[in-house]
Amino acid sequence: MQILILYHTKGGNTRRLAESIAKGVESVGAKAVLKNTTEVTKEDFLESKGIIAGSPVYFGSMAAELKKVFDDFVGIRRKMEDKVGAAFTTGGHHTGGKETTLISIIQCMLIYGMIIVGDPMDASGHYGVGCVGIPDGSATADGLKLGARVANLCKKIS
Repeated sequence: MQILILYHTKGGNTRRLAESIAKGVESVGAKAVLKNTTEVTKEDFLESKGIIAGSPVYFGSMAAELKKVFDDFVGIRRKMEDKVGAAFTTGGHHTGGKETTLISIIQCMLIYGMIIVGDPMDASGHYGVGCVGIPDGSATADGLKLGARVANLCKKIS
């Protein structure tokens, strides 16, 4: 079973968090496919049971590069119904729009008909995983938990 971890990054922090999420996916026996917005394909979406998408905070929303993927792939959205979706983000300030960025990603996934999950209760129990700057030990641990949660839910649904 395949889970896509899709991200956009400029400085590398979002990729670092994506890598910890991928490890969480793999920790429960699922296949993690890590792709940035320039390399992802429609087939990656269609072949995945779940998608965990991440972006740095740009003016309180996801990066245009991630939004473009959702816009460009809208033709397959009906085929995404009932797949699992989750979100993650990185920002430069502790009050810098991480929750609104997570919601902007989740909105796209809802329009795609996906089943949305936040991070588990033993993480923050909120909209998804987020951190300021380079992911620290707490953010990395939460990323692992989110990846495992999505993969486990995909297994249950399958």
